[in-house]
Amino acid sequence: MRGRSDGGQKKRLIASLCVVAIFLCFLYVYYGSSSHGAAALEYGSRSLRKLGSSYLGGDDDTDGNQYESSINFGQDRGDVVPKTFPVCDDRHSELIPCLDRHLIYQMRLKLDLSVMEHYERHCPPPERRYNCLIPPPPGYKIPIKWPRSRDEVWKANIPHTHLAHEKSDQNWMVVKGEKIVFPGGGTHFHYGADKYIASIANMLNFSHNNLNNEGRLRTVLDVGCGVASFGAYLLSSDIIAMSLAPNDVHQNQIQFALERGIPAYLGVLGTKRLPYPSRSFELAHCSRCRIDWLQRDGILLLELDRLLRPGGYFAYSSPEAYAQDEEDLRIWREMSALVGRMCWRIAAKRNQTVIWQKPLTNDCYMEREHGTKPPLCRSDDDPDAVWGVNMEACITPYSDHNQKAKGSGLAPWPARLTSPPPRLADFGYSSEMFEKDTETWRHRVESYWDLLSPKIEADTLRNLMDMKANLGSFAAALRSKNVWVMNVVPEDGPNTLKVIYDRGLIGTTHNWCEAFSTYPRTYDLLHAWNVFSDIERKGCSGEDLLLEMDRILRPSGFVIIRDKQPVIDFIKKYLSALHWEAVATADADSDSDNEGDVVFIVHKKLWLTSESLRNSE
Repeated sequence: MRGRSDGGQKKRLIASLCVVAIFLCFLYVYYGSSSHGAAALEYGSRSLRKLGSSYLGGDDDTDGNQYESSINFGQDRGDVVPKTFPVCDDRHSELIPCLDRHLIYQMRLKLDLSVMEHYERHCPPPERRYNCLIPPPPGYKIPIKWPRSRDEVWKANIPHTHLAHEKSDQNWMVVKGEKIVFPGGGTHFHYGADKYIASIANMLNFSHNNLNNEGRLRTVLDVGCGVASFGAYLLSSDIIAMSLAPNDVHQNQIQFALERGIPAYLGVLGTKRLPYPSRSFELAHCSRCRIDWLQRDGILLLELDRLLRPGGYFAYSSPEAYAQDEEDLRIWREMSALVGRMCWRIAAKRNQTVIWQKPLTNDCYMEREHGTKPPLCRSDDDPDAVWGVNMEACITPYSDHNQKAKGSGLAPWPARLTSPPPRLADFGYSSEMFEKDTETWRHRVESYWDLLSPKIEADTLRNLMDMKANLGSFAAALRSKNVWVMNVVPEDGPNTLKVIYDRGLIGTTHNWCEAFSTYPRTYDLLHAWNVFSDIERKGCSGEDLLLEMDRILRPSGFVIIRDKQPVIDFIKKYLSALHWEAVATADADSDSDNEGDVVFIVHKKLWLTSESLRNSE
């Protein structure tokens, strides 16, 4: 009896200790989060606490009253507007909410690592969003201006030098004092991207070794782009590349690309379609991109096939193209057989590079033997549906128009920027409507620049984003400026992104109820045309969108909001909390579609946390 009684006492003692331990852990988590600059992971977007580090450069909350009442988009909902937002812990200075591996671990998502699901978008639910301002790293400086930024950036802005050491023999990047320098090298072009690009043009017999082929080659997809030196050196040839890489072991490569002022996007060839419409690129490029193109019946190569225009090229620089060991030869044989069944042909092969070309018409597909794999996609498959859509291991055949035209029917660059593209007809738009839209936005952009002119110089802006691009006419109006534009098309509206690509511009699909796939501090200017009104109709938070825009925007960057007056009034209430300042307000031009719009331009101040300021001294 005594033994059993002792055992019971021990069990009760252990249970009591466990309860005490759990209670202490709860106290630590609850109270510890508000001390020592802890992360401001906020549960719910309407119950903000004053968490995180103290900051310099903003308005002090001296009266102890953190909130004031607000009217949300013209409707009194009893919401509150914070006079100050909490500042996230410094360790979150590079937070990408929908590509956060810590979130994946915390939520215990069961992902297939073999197909790169862990590098795809996984957004936090509303109760796990970081409702705080992302701080710049210690010693942050206003970025070096383009075109100097192509070759050098401030080390303090991206304090990661592991790539410089890891790729030291490949001339990716070199640390020199306070700067990181980019000599223009790459894994397969140690002696410079410019020479490598000229060699590809030479292989294809393009005149003057110019890859733009007299304006016929304009848009490029660079897969596994590294620090985007390939895309950087294409720009001088009037070619624009979407440089694509995941947030992987080389996790800061896209951050370096955008800091340099080079178009780039965080993405991966995994299980979902890339967020670009079919027939968007004249050239796809992979230089030692470490992708298994044979996996899952060639599904990744078939995704490139979907994205290439009729007669488009795939330039592939990899050991399989030239090595003679048994494994590389096996991969080469299997890859050659696969692209043969896809009706690609070798356009050129030299040294370490092979260039395949996609057919101009469906003729080859129709001549294949019955049952040949990969099959043609189903007739009800929409090749332009991309947001959250799984890849398919099938060949996307051309439309009747492409079959008859034996190509895309696009004008050479730069004429294609203002020439009505054939795919306008998919939306019922006429050439006259297209030309009117182009002219309307030309006038609007002129007025924007008149309002911005007291605040900017010729080289102030480089990376721009049009958050609701429609036909891309905002970007088209900026051709004379030394800028590039990421054109964003909402995932639930008309898929006009294919028209944007047909104009020789680039962009992506996105849902602004979620965070964008980019690092903090990567864009100099955001243009939001009725974006707030749109997300309000979807029941999403305008406050969350403001925090996301602040995350994306560089210190000293600008936002142009074009929306209804209640939206402008709503945003004005948050200026102090965001450390934004008003630059200009103007009535928009009146037109039948957007009567009552107001233009509001704001400027983001540069601020540092006291902690990061101490660390930089």
